[in-house]
Amino acid sequence: MRFSLRRLAFSLLPAAALALAAFGSTAKAQTPDEIIKRGKVVIAIDTTVPPYGSLDASNNPVGIDVDVANAIGKQLKVPVEFVTVNSPGRIPALLSNRVDMVIAIFSITAERALQVSFSIPYAGQSAVLIAPKSAAIKGPDDLKNMKIGVTRGALEDGALTAMQVPGMQLLRFDDGPSTVQAMLSGQIDAMGGGDYGEIYLRKGSKGEEYEQKFPLRAAHFGIGIRRGNAELLQWLNTFVYQLKNTGELDQISKKHRNGAPMIPLPVF
Repeated sequence: MRFSLRRLAFSLLPAAALALAAFGSTAKAQTPDEIIKRGKVVIAIDTTVPPYGSLDASNNPVGIDVDVANAIGKQLKVPVEFVTVNSPGRIPALLSNRVDMVIAIFSITAERALQVSFSIPYAGQSAVLIAPKSAAIKGPDDLKNMKIGVTRGALEDGALTAMQVPGMQLLRFDDGPSTVQAMLSGQIDAMGGGDYGEIYLRKGSKGEEYEQKFPLRAAHFGIGIRRGNAELLQWLNTFVYQLKNTGELDQISKKHRNGAPMIPLPVF
């Protein structure tokens, strides 16, 4: 009986393994060749952070990140399948094999590099403290006893947390629009955000206009992939180099940033 049960258990192992594989993600490709063979590239984007990602009037994704993702599909000669994520969901989307790569204003940090690998930067911006023009805020000391909104897991979240301002209350929201809405409705006194964005074009419930008060931290964005995929990482670095060298990256930036070319980008 024991022998029969053992044989039955081992005979079921391959089927169980296959079942787990089928139940898992559709984005397990590890190399460019595997992506090409599968016939699509699966890329995570965030559609709540213009000018990097948003939805147009027809609910189609648009923005800098979207154009870079489409350029990858063009180079690989495969269609792009987009998966929408928010800031906290970027790393889980990679580690759970939901996507092949993340292009979603993914700031390059040493902490994140313990979990994922980054390409050389394809874009960048500064996180800044944003508040009504009437607010007397010149530096971190002026944030005492204030409510400050941030997008959970974003660059400004880490920068403001590290400041440890006495009495400052950080309110974390799951996406950029929620943070902006909290600012517009008066739920918070100030917010961390990008150095350009839609909030500068809008007014709050009391007619407030907004401006940058002081910089929080500069950031450069890389294409994130799972660690250990050296061949895919090398291809992506080559792709970003070509995108910069041909001027296509400047064209993408000008398209979405009112004619402004892409900022100078470091390499590593």
